[in-house]
Amino acid sequence: MAARRTDADADTDTDADADGTDTTASPSGVVSTSGAASTGGAGSTSSAGSTSGAASTGGAGNAASTANAAGAERGEHAGSGGSGERSERADAARNRRAVLRATERLLAEGGGDHVSLDRVAALAGVGKGTVFRRFGSRAGLLQALLEERSRELREAVASGPPPLGPGAPARERLHAFLDGLGAIAEGNAVLLAAHEQACAEDRYDDPSYRFWHAHLSALFAAERPDLDADFLSHALLAVFDGDLIRHLTPPGDPRRFTRSVQETAAALLGPRS
Repeated sequence: MAARRTDADADTDTDADADGTDTTASPSGVVSTSGAASTGGAGSTSSAGSTSGAASTGGAGNAASTANAAGAERGEHAGSGGSGERSERADAARNRRAVLRATERLLAEGGGDHVSLDRVAALAGVGKGTVFRRFGSRAGLLQALLEERSRELREAVASGPPPLGPGAPARERLHAFLDGLGAIAEGNAVLLAAHEQACAEDRYDDPSYRFWHAHLSALFAAERPDLDADFLSHALLAVFDGDLIRHLTPPGDPRRFTRSVQETAAALLGPRS
């Protein structure tokens, strides 16, 4: 898999939203896209042309020229308005990146308890209202950062090549998925712990959790239809706890957690038929 951002990358800026699209996380963590460009100008020119055609006195050519000039002027205004909207969207994207990078720095400096809307806004150089409107809460901030760091894995699972993506046997896809998810977890244990604390009351409604659970459930059901795939998926995801991951990821064995998760999944699946 491609390199992923981790807790250790907090001081490195990325331009995931360099196209100017403002992907905004709601308080619940749902990501939406806003700011579609509007068009205009053509209708205004046609209207001006019909007005010139209504003239009943001499000098119709002058009237038409005047109307066409007015239409062109309105078209220029419309074009400049579109440019202004694009500039606003670019500003929004820059602000979003600055806010997420500030959240990363605060996590690296003091863990989840160090992250607040006030501190993030001050470090990002934006108003607190900007942070609140785009992310809603501290939980929304952490959710947006977690979504960013797991985006590549989600895309690979949904439409990438096998064994992560469709086309491979369920057992192979499950092990490939757990390997990718484990790598993200090992590199982002501080973020996971903070996110779990902030979203403790609605963890099972979290968009990321629902996505991972649905994927695991489908794979377990395909491989072991005799077992409760829904329960097995919850049980396996329960070990992706930030504090447990840090405890089971010693410097001398950085992949111990993922290896243990893989062994647990293999035991649940049983021997190959």
